[in-house]
Amino acid sequence: MMLITVITILTSSCTNFAILSSGAGIAVSQNAYAKAYSGMDFLTIIRTEKDIRTHAYEALKKEEDERN
Repeated sequence: MMLITVITILTSSCTNFAILSSGAGIAVSQNAYAKAYSGMDFLTIIRTEKDIRTHAYEALKKEEDERN
C-alpha cells in the first residue's frame, strides 16, 4: 500500500482510479501470469495513461483503417 501511495504522489498526471484499480488487481490475483499482466498494465497506465487493452484496440483499429 505504501508503494502505491508513493507512486500516486510521484505520478500526478495519472488518474487515481487507474492506479488504485491496477494496484488492487496485483494484490488480489493469485496466478503468476495474471500478476505479470497486471504489473505490465500498471506500468503502461503510468507511462501512457492508457491500459494495454486500449493500446491493442487502437492498433487493430489503425490497421483496419489502413486496409480500407
